[in-house]
Amino acid sequence: MLTWSAPYRVELELHGEELGDFIRSTGYERLISERFTEAFRAEGLTGLEGFHPIEVVRVRYMRKRPRQPLAVPRYYVVWPCFGRAAVDLVLNRVRFSKPPTCTECRATGIDAIHGFVLEPGTWSGEDIFRPRGMQGDLVVSERFKDFVERHGFTNMRLTPTEQYVWDPSNLGPAPLPTA
Repeated sequence: MLTWSAPYRVELELHGEELGDFIRSTGYERLISERFTEAFRAEGLTGLEGFHPIEVVRVRYMRKRPRQPLAVPRYYVVWPCFGRAAVDLVLNRVRFSKPPTCTECRATGIDAIHGFVLEPGTWSGEDIFRPRGMQGDLVVSERFKDFVERHGFTNMRLTPTEQYVWDPSNLGPAPLPTA
């Protein structure tokens, strides 16, 4: 996947009444509002890299236009870091199409997820990161969760890793490991 480089310009889609503080983009990058950026830096959280200002060139309304004129906040592009934390290959409820062959990246085809845990001793304390074995997903610390709730940031759904479910083919959870 190519890295997004300057100039940073975006066209946003608005599905509700207002734009969120945390927006998923097409690659690994995320767009965060100026309000989010300032609070993240002020509280000394870790795990985001970049913080490059972007230009919003257009907002596409996916539903009817809001009643009042839309205020478009200033956004920054960031990249959540690839952490050292690794998904525990034994204790997970993850269905793999084939077992991972690389013990470093632990990348493989994932067919379904019904909760996961990190391997003890691999997390180095980042507040937001991509774990080895699930690079497409973001994991956040309890401190990050409290930060989001305290500031009322929008456009994020935080789910405990043990309760996270992604199962597009309805395969169900992987069998529990036998002792």
